[in-house]
Amino acid sequence: MIEEPQNTQETVSPEVPTEPLSPEVEEMMAAGVHFGHKTSKTHPKMRPYIAGVRNTVHIIDLERTQEKLKEALEFLSKNAAENKKILFVGTKVQIRSLVKEAAQACGVSFVTERWIGGTITNFEVISKRIDRFKDLERQKAEGEFEKYTKREQLDFTRELQDFEVKFGGIKNLNGLPDVVVIFDMDENETAVREARKKGISVVGIVDTNIDPEHADYPIPANDDAISSVKYILDRVQETLLKAKQ
Repeated sequence: MIEEPQNTQETVSPEVPTEPLSPEVEEMMAAGVHFGHKTSKTHPKMRPYIAGVRNTVHIIDLERTQEKLKEALEFLSKNAAENKKILFVGTKVQIRSLVKEAAQACGVSFVTERWIGGTITNFEVISKRIDRFKDLERQKAEGEFEKYTKREQLDFTRELQDFEVKFGGIKNLNGLPDVVVIFDMDENETAVREARKKGISVVGIVDTNIDPEHADYPIPANDDAISSVKYILDRVQETLLKAKQ
């Protein structure tokens, strides 16, 4: 589990910027990207990305976010241009549909329901379940279900529905992904751990309660607000689509 250290003395930075904000930073601020967690939940390694405190909540330094987001997008662009396999992960209820829509628009695999343990570290077994999923889809499309009893057809249909929930977003993932983009790292620690174990690059939104070293390309940002995650998702989607042209 992610460590939650005890609260420590904070240095509060001015809330009013001394210089005009860049248009991108203004957009991030409007999307609420800068709101972190309460100071008591801050991971110590996130302190370089924190600008100050407001009402016991840490405020993320959006200039650092802009810098790290640029690095992550450049990395994703390079991988997309080389046709590397990219996997989106986002299972928090409030962002599931956003992550799924962006993944489908980009033509990449995705996990938006519960992460199935072993999806990466035991991919051979997962692949066999996906093969079964695809075979059932083929049988249904070709009308083969009709040769079975109604009870058997019902069982197959329920099995299909279960497979769709578990593996629908990764059924076309032929082999391990080269990059995993995780939009809720606190929710998907298992996915992070599996990717790191297999040496797969992790791009992830890191809120103030997360160890940024768990991502190869951390993006300091609010991972709870829909508007914040959507801002990051939109930039990622734009980058991938442009790279694939």
